[in-house]
Amino acid sequence: MLLIYINTAGLVLRETTYKESSKILTILTGSHGKLTVNARGALRKNSKLTTSTGLLSFSEMTLFHNRDRWTITEARTIEQFIGLRNDIELISLASYFAEVVEAVSDEDSPNPNLLSLCLNALYALSEGIKAPKIVKPAFELRLMTVAGFEPLIEACSKCGVTEPLSVCFDISGGILLCPECSPGGDLKLSRGALHAARYILNCDQKKLYSFSIGDETLMELEKFTERYLLVHLDRSFRTLDYYKGII
Repeated sequence: MLLIYINTAGLVLRETTYKESSKILTILTGSHGKLTVNARGALRKNSKLTTSTGLLSFSEMTLFHNRDRWTITEARTIEQFIGLRNDIELISLASYFAEVVEAVSDEDSPNPNLLSLCLNALYALSEGIKAPKIVKPAFELRLMTVAGFEPLIEACSKCGVTEPLSVCFDISGGILLCPECSPGGDLKLSRGALHAARYILNCDQKKLYSFSIGDETLMELEKFTERYLLVHLDRSFRTLDYYKGII
């Protein structure tokens, strides 16, 4: 019987108790995409896997594959994002990020950019680099690009104007329309919100959260990114509902 062993770094997106002392994990890796993994004995007292297989832990793992199942043999914690653990707002938002990433990732399909995006978002929240209200829309919009749903916002899709005073955005079509070409439109965005969205889509990922906008403009941006994500992924998220219920 051929056993396949791999060493990979993975982020725990979801954990489910299995039997009395084990867990079934959904992890996202850069090298092998999303994997479902058995963590045997991880719930036992003094288990070496307990810390490294916790929800939102990023760990170096040794896995073996047998009978269509991955199992962890060893794991070493790289990052636990401690700053999230005692703040209900932060941990609920981070859990939403994990649920969305699980929804857009595929089994055995590597997407290192997706893993990097999620890790950077968790780090930004954990370290207080930017307020959650900045991190959330930036993460949502950039994630949609990484997942293949990038909106077309560089110019009006009909007349080509690039700098209207305000714009109308066609949510389902993912296109921008100036007020002259679409007097109604699904969602109106000010020039400030449009510029912020363009920055999020085009900036270096390391500078994703390096922007500042006023509160009113930020509310526009938040509404836009959340609605765009929900419409194009065609589903709701339990963790988002919970997060919005506590803020």
